[in-house]
Amino acid sequence: MKIVFLDSRYITPGDLSWSEIEQYGDLEVYMSSTPEEGLARAADADIVLVDKFVMDRNAIESMPNLKMIAVAATGYNQVDLEAASERGIAVANVPAYSTDAVAQHTFALILGIANHVSRLDRMIVDEGWTEARASVYSTNPITLLAGKSIGIVGYGNIGSKVGEIAEAFGMRVNIYSRNRQAAVSSDFVSLHCPLNKDTAKLVNREFISEMKDGAYLINTSRGGLVDEDALHDALVSGKLAGAGLDVAADEPAPYDPVIHLPNVLMTPHIAFAPKETRASIIRICGENIGAFLEGRNNNRIV
Repeated sequence: MKIVFLDSRYITPGDLSWSEIEQYGDLEVYMSSTPEEGLARAADADIVLVDKFVMDRNAIESMPNLKMIAVAATGYNQVDLEAASERGIAVANVPAYSTDAVAQHTFALILGIANHVSRLDRMIVDEGWTEARASVYSTNPITLLAGKSIGIVGYGNIGSKVGEIAEAFGMRVNIYSRNRQAAVSSDFVSLHCPLNKDTAKLVNREFISEMKDGAYLINTSRGGLVDEDALHDALVSGKLAGAGLDVAADEPAPYDPVIHLPNVLMTPHIAFAPKETRASIIRICGENIGAFLEGRNNNRIV
């Protein structure tokens, strides 16, 4: 049984063991693969593991021995499910492994915006304690979260955890699926829904026009949920006060239209990245593969 992981870079740079997958076959692990490299490396694979590597119809049809695609993530929009289903290829993902980590990072961004932690730290280094402290009353005013509202778009495992944390801060929680208008017009709007044909560019010019003037957008889900040109214009015009982003439509994102704006706090898609959660990915992928080989369904999508 040949098992190939085509893009393990963001799962482990070498700090975790592969034993829970290696027990099921001969495992080849690559940090990253171009589309061409991926097709060559997995040409005779029985099982392919992918994180962000795109398993489109061409890739699937070029792997005649392929029996299973194990997605080392919760999102699986990088896999052509129709093509896999036509071939009878199983697809399984890793659901809910990152709930606590992503909810924590969501609030790291919210607190970074509300308290300007990174800016004030840099000001102390560059300009001194007195100047940094004075800026809190002028250019970097601290925002009290208690009494503010947060609209949560996507109230699954992560969204509901974010709501739980928000309530602990004394925030009012508005759930998009229950009261769209209240959620959209909240002080903070946080995205936690999957990316699919129905949610692509959900946050567009119309959506933003309904948001509260001076609100903040938080996205730790998928960059494709947001029309980035519309977001850019709203941030430049002042319609939105700022954004906290862990994702971009195209990653890596050196030319993202919002990345250099002063009212944007951005991290490089690392909300899922605590070592504990990455270890869970490997463990659950192993469980998914073991279940498949035994004829059982475990986290199966197809």
